[in-house]
Amino acid sequence: MMNSHYVTCEGRELHYTEWGAQHGETVIAWHGLARTGRDMDDIAAHLARRYRVICPDTLGRGLSQWSPQPEREYCLAFYVKLATALVDALGIARLHWLGTSMGGAIGTLAAATTLRGRIRRLVLNDNGPQLAEAAIERIRSYAGSPAAFATMSELEQYFRAVYKPYGWLSDAQWRRLAETSARRLPDGRVTPHYDPAMVMQFTHHDDDYRLWDAWDTLDIPVLCLRGEDSDLLLRDTAEQMRSRGPRAVVVEIPGCGHAPALNTAEQFALVERFLAG
Repeated sequence: MMNSHYVTCEGRELHYTEWGAQHGETVIAWHGLARTGRDMDDIAAHLARRYRVICPDTLGRGLSQWSPQPEREYCLAFYVKLATALVDALGIARLHWLGTSMGGAIGTLAAATTLRGRIRRLVLNDNGPQLAEAAIERIRSYAGSPAAFATMSELEQYFRAVYKPYGWLSDAQWRRLAETSARRLPDGRVTPHYDPAMVMQFTHHDDDYRLWDAWDTLDIPVLCLRGEDSDLLLRDTAEQMRSRGPRAVVVEIPGCGHAPALNTAEQFALVERFLAG
């Protein structure tokens, strides 16, 4: 069963959903750049048979507060501060971290700094310490000016097109993805549920996603799920991740690009086996 909560961290209100609250062992499941914590519903529901699963909305996304200081706070360093404050507020001593894309980068940096020794296992969903420049340019070009549509049906079709690389989703999952990541504009149109100013991460923090220095200090088990056709996490980078730092286990997910939707039995099993050690 999922419960919805709000908590103040570093003076900012964050929203998160909680699954499997009765369990002692915790997984933090953190979503990607322009998404929300509800992307983790399927894998959270599955893992909640054994774990307490916390799925936050990042500052400026979903139901979390938008930053009043976007140029300063929309960056990995502040997201790590928020994550650390969240873990402390919830009284979590040790945890596993599952992060898609940006959520993986937050986990990598946190595991190397403020949550070192507390993050026990790290799962990176199509993320690594170096991202393809062409993909970053693509993100920079669209993230600051999200599309808007007159109807939810049009927004859903838009999401089906831009998130086709997620791989297979059922019709019900596409509908949920649309409904949990939509907000209405003053003119009545619907648009993705995030603060367009979050693109300042790419205009004010140029090196934010260059994380080899942090990566090379990690000494915890790391699993990397790479979308077979990912344009963000290149195969060469994944190969380096196998041989540097924590020497990640890298598994390619067929039929996906950036990033696997974490919604199939095969993906559940990969994550579950890894977390169980």
